[in-house]
Amino acid sequence: MKVCFFNRSYWPDMAATGQLLTELAEDLAARHGCDVTVVAGRPLRGGGAPRRLAPFTREERHGVRILRANGTTLRPGRFVARVTNYLSYFASACLAGLCVPSPDIVVALTDPPIIGLAALAVARLRGARFVFLCEDVFPEVAVLLEDFHSETVDRLLNRLNRSLLKRADAVVALGDRMKRRLVEEKGAAPGRVTVIHNWADCAAIVPQPKDAAFVAANGLAGKFVVMHSGNIGLSQSLDALLDAAALLKDDPAIAIVIVGDGTKRPALEARAARDGLTNVHFLPYQPKERLAESFSAADVFLVSLKPDLEGYIVPSKLYGILAAGRPFVAAVDPSCEAAVIAVEGDCGVAVPPENPAALAAAIRALARDPARVAWLGARARQVAARFDRPVAVQAYADLFRETLSRTNG
Repeated sequence: MKVCFFNRSYWPDMAATGQLLTELAEDLAARHGCDVTVVAGRPLRGGGAPRRLAPFTREERHGVRILRANGTTLRPGRFVARVTNYLSYFASACLAGLCVPSPDIVVALTDPPIIGLAALAVARLRGARFVFLCEDVFPEVAVLLEDFHSETVDRLLNRLNRSLLKRADAVVALGDRMKRRLVEEKGAAPGRVTVIHNWADCAAIVPQPKDAAFVAANGLAGKFVVMHSGNIGLSQSLDALLDAAALLKDDPAIAIVIVGDGTKRPALEARAARDGLTNVHFLPYQPKERLAESFSAADVFLVSLKPDLEGYIVPSKLYGILAAGRPFVAAVDPSCEAAVIAVEGDCGVAVPPENPAALAAAIRALARDPARVAWLGARARQVAARFDRPVAVQAYADLFRETLSRTNG
């Protein structure tokens, strides 16, 4: 089975969607015997094959053929830079798509949201089946972010998204809430939408005690550590976390640790310094090979999402937290996947989004109840088995084969 993916982010890019797609593509090739091609963009922080004066370059890694579109790699701190990266990737990807060896399945992710047009064109041109993998739902994601406001572009993205959902032979939603959004709000046919959750590699991420060296080096010895790890971007409610930190300043045993990088980090660091929040620590992005050390420093994680984004975005960091055997506070809408898993799996605590008082109260309660924290952590590891990497990859392989069988039958 020949499978081709279209998505700007791919190895060695550090974006979560790129890392997940890399694992999916490589496992389909290695464990399921698929011939896999990825039409990717240039990594924003460098890496990959050297840039050449051509629309795209060819690479191969771990059995996956990579057609690397030579678009721009401006740091996406501003809307104009992000759009420039998107459009230049899209143009190069269209040309690269013409060179993909006759695929059976063409899969479009949503980075950028217009890439589905190129993937659909290649699928129809080659007589392949088109699968739309909705990592994010547009235009709602764009509308609710702080640096994007354009009614004209919103209308175009909404029309595009509905068209791709209508024309897709199969649609992947990352959770039940997203499936409801796609069916009830976007007109997707229920029978064509399959829920496949994002995942963590439970063999690579395992529960372990706190790394003494890491804890000491970062001034966290003897602290109850509440950690946000990953992108520090526009979709989370991290201002509410700093509000909660202000309410927790009177408890020197509690430390708030924000690990990673992103658009919001400079403003959050400036605010923490301005407000004298000495209980808030900022640590740099941790590469994948050192993730276990930083994860082990946490007693509890935070998973947050702005109100009304639930189902349009599904926080992928949740699955690594579960694999690490750590509980989490889900500061999200009750219908959000993270809140549902916390409550139904008894592996975390759910609080309303953007409610600093409720968040601070939940953190205090957990800090005072180590037995409860240990129980929730043990349950988290058990729940993680449902979202293990081989389980998700098998689900994709089954969906692709079923789509070929159904449409060819």
